[in-house]
Amino acid sequence: MSVVTPTLRRPVEVVELLQNLSHQTLLPSEVILVDGAPAGENATEQSVASVAASLPFHCRYTRSARGTAIQRNAGIELASSQLIALVDDDIRLDPDFLETVACVFEKEKEAGAVVGYRVNEHFTPREAQRWRWYRRLNLLTTYEPGKYDFQSGYPINANLQPPFTGVRAVDFMTTACAVWRREVFDSGLRFDPFFRDFGVLEDAHFSLRAGRQWQLLQCGDARCRHLESPHGRVDSRRVGYKCVVNYYFVFQDVVRPLTWRHQLRFWRFQCFELFRVASSAVRRRRMTDLMELRGRLEGIRAVWRGIASTR
Repeated sequence: MSVVTPTLRRPVEVVELLQNLSHQTLLPSEVILVDGAPAGENATEQSVASVAASLPFHCRYTRSARGTAIQRNAGIELASSQLIALVDDDIRLDPDFLETVACVFEKEKEAGAVVGYRVNEHFTPREAQRWRWYRRLNLLTTYEPGKYDFQSGYPINANLQPPFTGVRAVDFMTTACAVWRREVFDSGLRFDPFFRDFGVLEDAHFSLRAGRQWQLLQCGDARCRHLESPHGRVDSRRVGYKCVVNYYFVFQDVVRPLTWRHQLRFWRFQCFELFRVASSAVRRRRMTDLMELRGRLEGIRAVWRGIASTR
């Protein structure tokens, strides 16, 4: 198994990940770190060099143009194993994570990918008021975690899934802790270069396309924790922008052609999100909410100008 990890200005997190991988019951044959930092920033490279000799697997450090999708593509090109794990630098796997996933692949011959379960990110609809409103207003046509609403263009957050054992089928998966068969990449699938810099939904887009041919599974016994490192993040304005533009890009690429009903559902949902963020900005008086609201408005204008059009 090869592990591919994109990183940006997280030298401490990268070393901690390498140490975490060193304690796997099934060791990876190689770990490929793809650094998006510009030339002259060598902190991550130096940190990796300081521990590389002590690792029980081969660690390859390389640089790439910045962008999680672009960096993952670069790492995939270098990977040599039959199973390729995409693991973020702020993920910490349980010791048996890789072994558990490998066992699933042995049993599920049709599975193209298996994603783990992040134990510290589960939430219920009661804990997130907006999900209650989604149901009350009938904004979505499905609420099953890990499924994609092909009518409104919205992926149902996999973190709504309670802890479970065994495997369950999903439509899409995160790249934070997923393992893919090499055949998926050998078919020519790659992360779309449309998704530049900080990633929003590039993983859903890739897995939705892969799901046309391969079965996608989530394994409740392959557990990990997401630390959500504050380093290398972008501001809420940019995230708000991508929550419109990237979502529309995925919707029109996966569901073709979009009918007026699809458009109606998509924009009705986006209108609710505008109202929700604006209400939060007024109630909490947080600059981050105002910046997200501005980003969403800019995203709407961008979509209408055709920036999110697929090829």
